[in-house]
Amino acid sequence: MRRRPLLLALAAAPLAGRAAPVQPGRALAFPRDHGAHPDARTEWWYATGWLAEPGSHEPRFGFQVTFFRSRTGIAPDHPSRFAASQLVFAHAALTDLAARRLRHDQRIARAGFGIAEAAGDDTRVALRGWRFERGGGIDASVYRAQLASDAAGFAFELELAATQPLLLQGDAGFSRKGPLPTQASHYYSQPQLAVRGTLVREGRAQAVQGRAWLDHEWSDEILPAEAVGWDWIGINLLDGGALTAFRLRRADGSALWAGGSLRAPGGPVRAFAPGEVRFEPLARWTSPASRAAYPVEWRIVTPAGTQRVRALLADQELDSRASTGAIYWEGLSELLDEGGRRIGLGYLEMTGYAARLRL
Repeated sequence: MRRRPLLLALAAAPLAGRAAPVQPGRALAFPRDHGAHPDARTEWWYATGWLAEPGSHEPRFGFQVTFFRSRTGIAPDHPSRFAASQLVFAHAALTDLAARRLRHDQRIARAGFGIAEAAGDDTRVALRGWRFERGGGIDASVYRAQLASDAAGFAFELELAATQPLLLQGDAGFSRKGPLPTQASHYYSQPQLAVRGTLVREGRAQAVQGRAWLDHEWSDEILPAEAVGWDWIGINLLDGGALTAFRLRRADGSALWAGGSLRAPGGPVRAFAPGEVRFEPLARWTSPASRAAYPVEWRIVTPAGTQRVRALLADQELDSRASTGAIYWEGLSELLDEGGRRIGLGYLEMTGYAARLRL
């Protein structure tokens, strides 16, 4: 356990002597940009979704699996093969709506030695028995998530198949995250993934199917100095569309920056400007563990209209201090129209409520 604070300190070390890995006007190229970008400080592959029994469209579970890659301050050509120039973290969670319970697990290791990998040619990340990898054509991706997690009481093996083209966020995949041009990421999503596979709970396996969302994002500076955290949604709309909205938040709760996008079924992407997105908290839940108060219901105003996002389980807080060092909230939620009808399902993520987020 003592190595974890050391690995986290390495991940925060300064970087120098290289070109910026995120540039406006850089065209994303696939499958190469499905893979890792080791010159960027921070990168993640983030899959979330809902699961149900085969044939059902009513969510029974929510799932999340995220792999992070972090460049440390150690040069990649360091003479020691034990030098941790790249770290790999991973989080996984399962929300059981019937049991009103969240299970989660986490891992961290330096890249190499057959323990942790983030390949550069395509999506292929692995860490101590957990794997996430992509196959298929550019617009026919099939992702496979394999998670062995006996200690946390759950595991799954899922196939996530594309039903739509990639969605490039921001300006053709260049996504601003603050008032300065350097505060940006390269960011794309793969919404409306068709999911099927096997879920294991307490040693009992069951077939599942559902819908998922994938984000892949990499950056050197994704969190401006004034920001303490962010609020984000990625929602698969029931009509086949996709809605993203986010805001970076100051300590007083005001928005420092905001953005998002809407893609109607079969239509182009409509990117949102910072002034077009508003998050208004409607109901809060206080964690008995961290004492952080999270808005678990929001009114969100965007060019897509005014909707409500409501958590399907209030207690979806994750304590990842043993890997990324943060406590945050991330969970399965529904999108409601102004008449209270469900029009989408997806994930809500909120960081910086228990303590300032540091990346």
